[in-house]
Amino acid sequence: MHDFIGLFVGAFLVQNVVLASFLGICPLLGVSKKQSSAFGMGVAVLFVIMAASVMTFAIYHNILAPFNLQFMRTIVFVLINASFVQFVEMFIKKFMPPLYKSLGIFLPLMATNCAILGAVLINIDRRLSFGEAMVNAFGISAGFLLIIFIFSTIRERLELSSNIPKGFKGIPIALLVVGIMSIAFAGFAGMGS
Repeated sequence: MHDFIGLFVGAFLVQNVVLASFLGICPLLGVSKKQSSAFGMGVAVLFVIMAASVMTFAIYHNILAPFNLQFMRTIVFVLINASFVQFVEMFIKKFMPPLYKSLGIFLPLMATNCAILGAVLINIDRRLSFGEAMVNAFGISAGFLLIIFIFSTIRERLELSSNIPKGFKGIPIALLVVGIMSIAFAGFAGMGS
């Protein structure tokens, strides 16, 4: 049990996919102007990472590895991710039209979100067991949700601030904030696995 907790804390805080690996920056910058859209994107990414992790683990260990087809893993994993993203997009479009509109082009672009692909590749590259892979995937996706939500609250406050120099407004100040958040989260380096 202790190993699972360490694995989760490591993926959630210490090796956070956004702040340590800089994966998923596109949706982080594109969807984080409002808390509601950031939270919606975070939950969608959480679902896709978890579902894709189950499917990619099964396909890799039952088809690709036994038949010596590991070289096809990236294309297979992208196709699996795209399938789950398509499902999420259809679900959100049908049941949550305001969220669908606020996510815009970033929802279908989740199919190529490097945080999602990174999560499933990390699980395979680290040779994690199924249980460890699910805990790691949950830690990665929960970490993404945490960071995009915190970042959205900061961006909402920055939009109201009149003290930001003109040259720093928008993406420049956002990138500066991500850098500061990355430095702050580096303080968790003694925790996790």
